[in-house]
Amino acid sequence: MTASVTIAHISDLHFGGYADLAQIEALEKFLPTLGAGATVISGDLSQRARHGEFQAAHAFVERLRIVMPLLVVPGNHDIEWWRSPLGLAGERRKYAKYSRYFGDLRPVMEIPGAVVAGALSSYGVAPGSLTWNIRDVAVKGHLPRAETDRVKKIFAGVAPGIARILTFHHNVLPGGLSRRMGLARWRSAYRRLLATGADVILCGHDHQEGAGQIEGAIAVSTSGTHSSRARGGRPSVFNLVRVDDRAVHIQHFRWESKQRGFLPSDAFSFARAGAAKVAVSIAGGDQGL
Repeated sequence: MTASVTIAHISDLHFGGYADLAQIEALEKFLPTLGAGATVISGDLSQRARHGEFQAAHAFVERLRIVMPLLVVPGNHDIEWWRSPLGLAGERRKYAKYSRYFGDLRPVMEIPGAVVAGALSSYGVAPGSLTWNIRDVAVKGHLPRAETDRVKKIFAGVAPGIARILTFHHNVLPGGLSRRMGLARWRSAYRRLLATGADVILCGHDHQEGAGQIEGAIAVSTSGTHSSRARGGRPSVFNLVRVDDRAVHIQHFRWESKQRGFLPSDAFSFARAGAAKVAVSIAGGDQGL
């Protein structure tokens, strides 16, 4: 890689009753100033998959697309799973409204220095997402083998030196406060994610920011929420992700309500492919993960 590539990573906007409009307005003004090559939104644009929520989210997305490329994938709140529980009425019905506004469920974007592949982890009440915990119903996601195989094939055709960036909604590392995994059958998902060749995964869902690694090989950027439902009442955070030839760097930007803006917060760096599982934070020293 001759030059680095930078991605603005936001998630869980939840347009509707919970969206923080001050943050949304600030994002629209601030993101174009960061010099990012693209923005990625890792799901949950809406709260209840309603037309008005999607219309507001679509307008926000299109305004950002004027100034930079943008890729979005659906979250669990963006699908009408009740129209086809367990897939009994087919898959198209539960994604129809989202697709009307945002198109492809599994988008792929090429920008200078990177290929960004979207994967689908949001299926609602579906066999692969069910667990023995009632709290997980319609909340947990899963990654079918077909999804990871498809991403692996995409990344196999990418030229050496180009960053391989994978995004989907559900968090692949346990939440800092919740300690909950977003994916059902996450151990199997880990093995298949490691085989995709991805350099970094961009996800959300937990409503708390994070930065870490899967088995020392894939960096993970977990973006927070820009709604009133931040985990533990903490300030909202989005991530700026930069990939160079040696490392993946994840910079948190934290919302300061009194200043009505985002300020730089913790920063982490992870060596690409096979480094030890250590995050180096300018705010808190080395943190074993």
